[in-house]
Amino acid sequence: MGLSHDAEKIINESQYQEKLKQLIQRVEQLLNKAGIHPTEVQWTILVNHLNEMIRRSETGESLPKVDERLFSEVSEDALNIASVVVDEITNLSVDEKYVLSIHFETAKYN
Repeated sequence: MGLSHDAEKIINESQYQEKLKQLIQRVEQLLNKAGIHPTEVQWTILVNHLNEMIRRSETGESLPKVDERLFSEVSEDALNIASVVVDEITNLSVDEKYVLSIHFETAKYN
């Protein structure tokens, strides 16, 4: 995986830089295992989202409630990867899993 300049900038400017780097490596492992390969642009958007998830975990902030039915067509693979990531970050609402899963679902079709 090669990260774009923009993704590198997000990492370098993150106040949670080490956590973010470790999380990106973990997500890359999960995606490789599932045969999902995001594009450079998808990685940049995902890195930003992961950074924001870490921030919410640290601050106790949460996403607005989502309607799970809107995600009924998201694959089990994408939801499972998102669930693992949310569990590993800790202190996040279950709603995070659904929003995160869209990144993985979209990347499946590259």
